[in-house]
Amino acid sequence: MTDATWTALADPRRRAMLDVLRVRACAVGELVDELGFTQPATSKHLRVLRDAGLVRVRTHAQQRIYSVDLERMAELDAWLAPFRRLWNERLDELGRHLDRTAAAERGDDGDGGGRGDGDGAAKRTRGG
Repeated sequence: MTDATWTALADPRRRAMLDVLRVRACAVGELVDELGFTQPATSKHLRVLRDAGLVRVRTHAQQRIYSVDLERMAELDAWLAPFRRLWNERLDELGRHLDRTAAAERGDDGDGGGRGDGDGAAKRTRGG
């Protein structure tokens, strides 16, 4: 990942544009309407995203249609994968600790209160 990628992603307006473009390809005017930014600001942010390789542009009639560059996003996802695993492991550890603490406070033997999963707090923490 380049510094340009992180610089592009650091701006919340550009992330909002990526959220829209993740769902569908759009012309500049559609992004202006959807997000409420000015046309010049939208064009400027799209240029930053394009220069960072996060979006692609194609011409259709008189419009430029922008879409997410899936290849670059896959690279970003691959780079983030080890960190995601690290956080999942840490959240699992936290869940086990919270289960043990709750069981100790109830005077249980630490078996998860009969749930059988032993990871209830971790799943709740991650929304699972």
